[in-house]
Amino acid sequence: MPGIGVNTAIVREDRILLTLRHDWEVWCLPGGAVEPDESLAQAAIRETREEVGLDVRLTRLVGLYSRNGWIDHGLHVAVFAAEIADDCLRRSYRTGGELALQQGEVLEARWFARHALPEAMLFGHPQRALDALAGVSGAVWYHDSEWPFAPGLTRRELYNLCERSGLSSAEFYRQFVGKPGPGGSRLEV
Repeated sequence: MPGIGVNTAIVREDRILLTLRHDWEVWCLPGGAVEPDESLAQAAIRETREEVGLDVRLTRLVGLYSRNGWIDHGLHVAVFAAEIADDCLRRSYRTGGELALQQGEVLEARWFARHALPEAMLFGHPQRALDALAGVSGAVWYHDSEWPFAPGLTRRELYNLCERSGLSSAEFYRQFVGKPGPGGSRLEV
C-alpha cells in the first residue's frame, strides 16, 4: 500500500521555506509521514515544528501529489500552505530569527524566491513549491518515476544500498531515486 505524507509550504514575502535534507542532500518542503491516529493537518503542523522549529497555521490545501515507484509501493502527499503563527513570529524576532533545525534530518533551511529555486530538489517538490507560490488550491498531480529497486524496499534498505554504492548520497539520489519515469508528470485535477 502506498505511503501517506504531508508537506508544508510556508510562504513569506513571495519566498518559500525549503530545507536541505541530510539523507540525500537535496532541498525540499518541510514534511514527512503521517503517524497513526493523526490527521493530515496535524501531521503537517507536527512535521514543521520538528524539522524547523516553527509553529504554523495552515491556510489552504495546495494539492495532492502522488508518486509511483517509491518506498512502500508509492507515496501520496498532501501539501498545505501555511503561515508562521503570530506568537512564533514574536519569539523568532526576539531570538534573532534563527530556525531550530532537526538534527540528523535537516542540514539547512533557507527562503527561496520562485525564480531562484535550487536545482537539486527532491523529486516532485519543484511543482509543489511553484503551486504554493502561485496560490494554487486543490491541485492533484501524478508523478511517474523510475524505481530500479525491488518493490517494498524499506527506507533503511535503501540507505544501506546507498552506503554500499560508493557514491555520495546526492549522486546516488540523482542516479537512482529521483529520476522521472516515462509517463512524466500530469495535472489530473
